[in-house]
Amino acid sequence: MTNTNGRSTPRPVDPLFLDRWSPRAYSGEAIDADDLMTILDAAHWAPSASNNQPWRFVYGVKGTAAFDSLRSILVPGNQRWAKEAGALVFVISQTETEVTAEHAARPIPTHSFDAGAAWMALALQAQLLGYHAHGMAGLDYDKARELLSVPEGFKVEMALALGKPGRVEDLPEDLQAREKPSHRKPLETLAFEGKLGG
Repeated sequence: MTNTNGRSTPRPVDPLFLDRWSPRAYSGEAIDADDLMTILDAAHWAPSASNNQPWRFVYGVKGTAAFDSLRSILVPGNQRWAKEAGALVFVISQTETEVTAEHAARPIPTHSFDAGAAWMALALQAQLLGYHAHGMAGLDYDKARELLSVPEGFKVEMALALGKPGRVEDLPEDLQAREKPSHRKPLETLAFEGKLGG
């Protein structure tokens, strides 16, 4: 059994997985450049089908024009708390293989799945360094393609905020009650032997 961070599981899962969560309260300090590169380096070691490594990361550190540009892509509800993150990162995936002299481009059916593996590696490395990562789908995807110069053959997957924990009381009042780790559905409702259950 593992009990940590207000969460529990009957199995001996490493506490790292239960301690990882997605807060909105950040300290407002810019992320250390070396720490950011370490976090992105861990993400780039994620597994991928045929070793295609389809993930790409576009980042901006708090206090820079890049940060402000990335923040403008988020929906207003996310902009209001993400402004205090230490960095913003967008995850983009390549949907087709590169054209080579031997091969035409072909679809990478697992591009989103592989980018998701990179996102999880990123989140866990951030946790190990004392940061939190909060993934977001609440963004303007068309604006993201334009501002991030995303070409055809690539998909904007998500955005995420990275930073040191901040004070809950500094969040907008309507978000303060939500600032706690969430729980999960029972494993038996998600994992099935032989065929998918209902």
